[in-house]
Amino acid sequence: MLERIVLASSNAGKLRELRELLAAQAVDVVGQDAFAIDGVEETGATFIENALLKARHASRRSGLPALADDSGLVVDALHGAPGLYSARYAGPNASDADNNRRLIAALHDLPKPWTARYHACIVLLRHAEDPCPLIAEADWEGEIQANAAGAGGFGYDPHFYLPALQMTAAQMPGAQKNRCSHRALALQSLLQRWPRL
Repeated sequence: MLERIVLASSNAGKLRELRELLAAQAVDVVGQDAFAIDGVEETGATFIENALLKARHASRRSGLPALADDSGLVVDALHGAPGLYSARYAGPNASDADNNRRLIAALHDLPKPWTARYHACIVLLRHAEDPCPLIAEADWEGEIQANAAGAGGFGYDPHFYLPALQMTAAQMPGAQKNRCSHRALALQSLLQRWPRL
C-alpha cells in the first residue's frame, strides 16, 4: 500500500490540487521541493513521455514512489499550441500572466470560437525503474475567451471558458473543479486501478 509519494513538480497549485484529490486515499503527497529536487529537462515529444521523465527523476532522487503530471492547453486555432510548452509559452521564466498575454495575442486575429482543451497525463511509478507505470489521460473541453475572468485556479484558467457552465475555470469553486477538470478526470481514471498497488 502506498503511504507516501513524491509529486514530481514544484508547482504549488498542482501540489494543492493533487493533495485534495488524493485525500481519500490516505496517502501523503510531498512536493519534490521538500527533497531539493530540481526539475528535469522535458525533452519528450508527448505529454506521456514528459510525465515519465519527471516521475522517474523524482523517484530516483527521493527514493519514493512518484506521481507526475504533464498537462497543457491545446488550442485548435493554434494547431495545438501552446501544448507541451504551456508552462513556458512566453519563455523559460514566464509567469501565468505572461503566458496568457502571449496566448491572447496569438489568437487576436483568428476567427472565433477559439476551441481548446486542457489535456492531462498522470503517471504513477512505484519505484524509479518501474517497467509497468500506471498512466491515465483525460481532456477538458472548452474555449478561450479574450478577457480574463475569475481569481481561482492557475495557468490559463481565467481565459478557459466552459460554455455549458457559462464561466471560466478560474470562476469555478475548487470542489467543482476537482470533479471535472482534466487533471481530476485523469486521476479518477488512475484511481480505478489504485487498489492493486
